[in-house]
Amino acid sequence: MEDYLDPINSIHMPELTDSGIALELLLSLKTGVRTLSISLTETASPALRKLIKLQLDAMIELYFETSELMMKKEWLKPYDLHQQRELDIKSAQNAIDIASLDLFPEDMNRKGLFPTPPKE
Repeated sequence: MEDYLDPINSIHMPELTDSGIALELLLSLKTGVRTLSISLTETASPALRKLIKLQLDAMIELYFETSELMMKKEWLKPYDLHQQRELDIKSAQNAIDIASLDLFPEDMNRKGLFPTPPKE
């Protein structure tokens, strides 16, 4: 990865960030569905069971909406394991590249990289 402080290297960062956030949401929703399912089976109160069931239905719906969005954006390929593997490898490589960045470089001078207002 090149100089991450140079604005030219931030191209495609919003898409990478969005896909990462969507994946984290998907994993959290999956965990939430599992947790609510367990609590539904362990609840004795009919009123509480009804409330948990409503929450579970909403969470399942959000899970499917999120996974459909990710498939539409091609951030998730559940039906093509080869392509999903390639996405996972690319994502892992990005994480390795980010972890190896020099966060405190010797030269912090960014003069000339940003537009400057004209002098009057």
